[in-house]
Amino acid sequence: MTAEHNGIAGPYFEYDRLPALPALPAVDKDLPLIHPYAPVTPDRYVTPGGGWLNIRPAEMRAHIRITLDHMGCPAQFTDEKNAAFKRLALATEGHCVQAGCRYRAAYADGVLRIFEVRNGSIALAAFVRAALAVELGDFTLTERLLQETEALAGPVRQAGEEGQANDG
Repeated sequence: MTAEHNGIAGPYFEYDRLPALPALPAVDKDLPLIHPYAPVTPDRYVTPGGGWLNIRPAEMRAHIRITLDHMGCPAQFTDEKNAAFKRLALATEGHCVQAGCRYRAAYADGVLRIFEVRNGSIALAAFVRAALAVELGDFTLTERLLQETEALAGPVRQAGEEGQANDG
């Protein structure tokens, strides 16, 4: 069913045999559902938690930009998930600092989370798996990526240290 006034398919529709995803715009209902262990390529996907995941080259070709939009789902905005997504952003920033980028972790709490992953630093599939795991409530992959980053680049800023800049 589509609401004609705004093009939203919903309130809910069956998506790849998953009956309870949030309503998506009608133009997005045919997007592929990303599986955490499937190959990851630049594209636009629907996540297992019902959000949008976009993967594309960043303006600076040394990075890949990943955006995760949870479309306002309150289950994705808990303090624990916000902290885990922040730590995931810090893990990517550590690799950039090691490589000499003048770059801060692209992260903000809220509906749209933006990450930039340096090509060749963290495998794209590993990063996406960690982000999808956080979405589903598992923070272990994020912690593992952060530990690997700290082993390579030294300590990264902690979640409460927003005021410090890393200038490479």
